[in-house]
Amino acid sequence: QVQVVESGGGSVQAGGSLRLSCAASGRTFTMFAMGWFRQTPGNNREFVSAIIWSGGRTVYADSVKGRFTLSRVNSTSTVYLQMDSLLPEDADRYYCAATNLKYPQIQYYQTTRTYAYWGQGTQVTVSS
Repeated sequence: QVQVVESGGGSVQAGGSLRLSCAASGRTFTMFAMGWFRQTPGNNREFVSAIIWSGGRTVYADSVKGRFTLSRVNSTSTVYLQMDSLLPEDADRYYCAATNLKYPQIQYYQTTRTYAYWGQGTQVTVSS
């Protein structure tokens, strides 16, 4: 089992920045990838970004590409989502997830079905 806990959400004005953190614990040596998703109540959970733990390869949703940066720190099993140039439409509840599934292409990590371990989420509010 792997547990993930998000932190770093908050309120910011449009154009501002926030950094979300996600700390993994438990059997972290089994993790193959971690991802971030976001969700507005009543909508499906939307992919934001993912990172392959070994090697650090990343993938981003088109809506955040160039504004968000995902990174990891191996020693603490933590990933960081740096969010810059925030827009009102980025306001959502952000969820971190982890998986031990290994797929040949990083695109497989853009779907919620890939991930077995989820955090409780952290709220991001962006005012215009």
